[in-house]
Amino acid sequence: MSLTELKKLIGNKKLIVGTDRTLKELKKGNIKSIFVASNCPENLKSEIETNARMEKSEISVLEINNEELGVVVKKPFAVSVVSLLK
Repeated sequence: MSLTELKKLIGNKKLIVGTDRTLKELKKGNIKSIFVASNCPENLKSEIETNARMEKSEISVLEINNEELGVVVKKPFAVSVVSLLK
């Protein structure tokens, strides 16, 4: 998925914002796809990628940083990870 597709999902109740919530739902097997900001810390990115491979979830590293991703998902703070529930 791309940034354009992410923008279409804004307002969707299945969209989750944040690393902690994403990892929690990912470990339950409830995540369809994950969007990661370009400047997401490497340790978080590798943890998400490992869990995503195990659960066969799609992961997309975006070309925008976490501040821009926060603006895209209409949050007043930086966002490193956004995910979509199944």
